[in-house]
Order: sequence, then C-alpha cells, then structure tokens
Amino acid sequence: MDLSISSPFRGAFPAPTSTFILNPKSRCSHSLNFFKHQNSYSKNPFFSRQKIPIRAQVSDPAVDDGFVIDDVPHLTDFLPDLPSYPNPLQNSQAYAIVKQTFVRPEDVVAQKIVVQKDSSRGVHFRRAGPREKVYFKSEEVRACIVTCGGLCPGINTVIREIVCGLNYMYGVDDILGIQGGYRGFYSKNTSTLTPKVVNDIHKRGGTFLLTSRGGHDTQKIVDNIQDRGINQVYIIGGDGTQRGASRIYEEVEKRGLKVAVAGIPKTIDNDIAVIDKSFGFDTAVEEAQRAINAAHVEVESVENGIGIVKLMGRYSGFIAMFATLASRDVDCCLIPESPFYLEGKGGLFEFIEERLKENGHIVIVAAEGAGQEYLAQSMQGIDEKDASGNRLLLDVGLWLTQNIKDHFTKERKMAINMKYIDPTYMIRAIPSNASDNIYCTLLAQSAVHGAMAGYTGFTVGPVNSRHAYIPIFNVTETQNTVKLTDRMWARLLASTNQPSFLNCDESTGGKVCKDTIDLINNMKITSI
Repeated sequence: MDLSISSPFRGAFPAPTSTFILNPKSRCSHSLNFFKHQNSYSKNPFFSRQKIPIRAQVSDPAVDDGFVIDDVPHLTDFLPDLPSYPNPLQNSQAYAIVKQTFVRPEDVVAQKIVVQKDSSRGVHFRRAGPREKVYFKSEEVRACIVTCGGLCPGINTVIREIVCGLNYMYGVDDILGIQGGYRGFYSKNTSTLTPKVVNDIHKRGGTFLLTSRGGHDTQKIVDNIQDRGINQVYIIGGDGTQRGASRIYEEVEKRGLKVAVAGIPKTIDNDIAVIDKSFGFDTAVEEAQRAINAAHVEVESVENGIGIVKLMGRYSGFIAMFATLASRDVDCCLIPESPFYLEGKGGLFEFIEERLKENGHIVIVAAEGAGQEYLAQSMQGIDEKDASGNRLLLDVGLWLTQNIKDHFTKERKMAINMKYIDPTYMIRAIPSNASDNIYCTLLAQSAVHGAMAGYTGFTVGPVNSRHAYIPIFNVTETQNTVKLTDRMWARLLASTNQPSFLNCDESTGGKVCKDTIDLINNMKITSI
C-alpha cells in the first residue's frame, strides 16, 4: 500500500512501511501540518493529542518501526498564505551539471545509524540543502548576521560564506552585520556586508563583527528587526546564544512577522548536542599539539620533568581527549567528565612517581573544567558567573602545579622540574585550518538554503556526516560530553596507560563496579 503524507508547503512526504511518528518532544506547532490532509490518503485516522506521538496507521497496524521526524518550523506554519517562487539556482551555472540540484522533500537524515535487526528506526532530521521553491524574492531580502559569545576559529569563514552564499547563489545584495553581539541590535551598531568587504576575513582569527556575552533582550531585538525591515537573521553562537535565537524565533512567530531565524552552532569545546562536531574544533585540536609538543620538549630535557598543559573544556573534555590521542606524548589526560584524586593507591601522585621512575618525565593534559569539585573542597570557591551565565572556574592548572610541587618536594623529598603551559587564548584566536574552512562553508550555505526555503527556528550541522536542519531546542536542552563508557575514552586510556581513577572490583578482573557505571551513565553536565 502506498501512503503519502502531504505538507501544504513542502510536497509529499512518503510514510514508512509501518508507522510515522512525529517526535513528541517537539515544541513546534507546525507539526500537525504533516497530517493536514491525511484523510485523502488513508482510511485509517491519525490521532493527535497534546504531547502524544502522532501515528499514521498503514497496512499492518501491529508493526511499529519507530520512525520519528524531528522537524523544523516553517514560515507557512503561521503565515499560511505566503507565496513561493522558483529557486534561482535552477538557472545557476554552478549547479548546471549537478545531477540533483534540489533536495527532495522526503529526504531525511537518521540520528542513529548503528541499529539491530529488530530495533527502532529512531529519530530523523530534515536534510539540509537547496529546495525547488523559495519563499523570498532576492530583491526583497534584507539579511543580518550576528556573532555572540567567545571566540572560536572559523567564525569569519562562516560570516564570509553566508554573505557570498546569499549574493552569489540567490542574488541578495542587502546584508547587514550586527556588531558587538545581541546588544548590537538595539545599539544601532551595524555595517553593510558585501562579498568585497568580507573577501579575505577568513584569513584572520576572531570575529570581523565583534562579539560580546549577554545583552539579550528579546523585545528590543525583535523591535529592531521589525523597524529595520530585516527578514533573515543568521545567529552564530554557542548553546546560550542558540537559546536566545529560539526566543527571537518565538517572538517573531507571535508577531506574525515574515522573518527566518537560522542558527549556526559555535563552540570550541565541541559540546553542542546532536551534531557530529562543532566548527573550529579540528583547528583547536591541531593547535593544541604545539603546546603539548613544547611541554614534552621541556620536560624530557630536564631530570624529573613534569609538564602540565591546560586546554579549553569547561564541561566537556573533547579537546583534551582528542589532543591527547593525536599527540602520543601525553601520559595522563584529565577531563571534567572523569573524576580523579591525588593521594592514595591508584591516585595521580602515585602514577606521576611511577612514570618519573620509568621515563624520567611526564606530560599531563588537563581540561579547564577538570576536578572543579575537588578544587572547591581545597580552595575557597568563587561563586561568580560571567555575562553568559557560566560559572567562573578555578584554575585547575595552577592548582595541580602547586599540589604536585608540594607533594614531591615536601613529602617525597624529590627534586622535580615543573613546567606549566596555558595556551587557551592562543588556540581560540587563530584562523581556522583547511578542514574547518570547508566545514564552515557547508554550514553557512546550508543555513542560507534553509532560510531562503522558508525554514525558521532551526540550526544546522552534520548528523552522521550528512548536514541537516535541527530544531534549535534540540541543541540547547543538553550538552555533548565525553561518555566514559564509550570506546573513545577506552582508546585514550589504552594509549596513555593512565589509571581510570574509578573504583574497580578485583573479583571481576578489574572491571568497574556496576554502581560506578550507573553513576557515570546518569551524570549530567549542565551550565550553572
């Protein structure tokens, strides 16, 4: 039986062989549009209840393959009479030889690709890319770009490619740069952006548009968007910035404005959920090698050399973990997700002493968020937050340096040579490397295609190496963290041969006890 589900603005969407479910977590009121004309396709009714999965029953109602769509909002959800136009790309020389210029309406990207025979098909996202119909005429578009939060390699590349994508692909000439983050909207700080203006900004670090933390005032921002006649908003920033973008979208929808809001997720820590990785991460890992190499050279050139390198990673230790795996010169990696202790059997002090006896030196990489609870017990905590609402961290690098020095010189009576390197701002301030430049281009162009196609309230990123449109709340509800029970962390432990600092049961051959595993699995790293 062939069953199609019609969307009034996106064409037919074929249902799977058994059950089609819209994610019950979705907050988008547009969800019901998938099922607006269901009676013309099936004799079996669709059932819609608040916060209850919506199912399309087909030939075998007993089978439920769990096919879930986490769809993104569309302008026609609250502007149903909005006209559409042919996509200018159909006349583009660049796309003239492309076999399939436009993404099919039914194309989706699976969040989970490793499945078992009888497992659910799981969550899917709408595939990113150009659509056959657009909802903006090129001459009526007035777009703006804003960057918020901390610096990250690749921001300027994203800015450049949004401008060039809008202009070269869609013929848009009216593009504004909002300077200084969210507060730039109502501070009237703007600049005109053209391909010529942004031509070489990708060669520089930082952000061409300036940035700031905080300053989000939804009413003032949307008032300004409305007053200036802006109808496409591109917001580059981390999870806090994306939460702000979500509020802007909600206010735009409330006012019934024809404004597409697109988010481009940015975080050097790689802690954005759902997407494979964040832009700038590869560059950060590559640059971190220089600091690690320097520490290794220093400590192997002296007797009992101990080198500590502090890398970025407030709540997620991905930079530290990947830099350690890439380097092969690191003896121990400390991350926020993995608790550690200094004294006693299996502690860090014991491991350091063993390595000094074996090799004469040791290199330790620590993410900035590692051991914060441990630090707070031995130091006077600082209960302060930055403008973005992030808790100010104690300096784990200096704390480790001082404690290691005190332990070995005062208690163990050993002469050691301590070397401490903090390359934090050097790493985040550099231009993106070749890999990240390509990635930033794909992100920017996908965002442009999505906004022109009328999608809004979405963010973009690769899911299993395929770029997709993702509802903003999906990437702001949780943070991506290193899973200690996954194989990647095991690969690191096998590479460094460091202790896991977890309670092990000797009766099970050194396996971590079940209570500890349950604790790890239930741990949630949240912004405080």
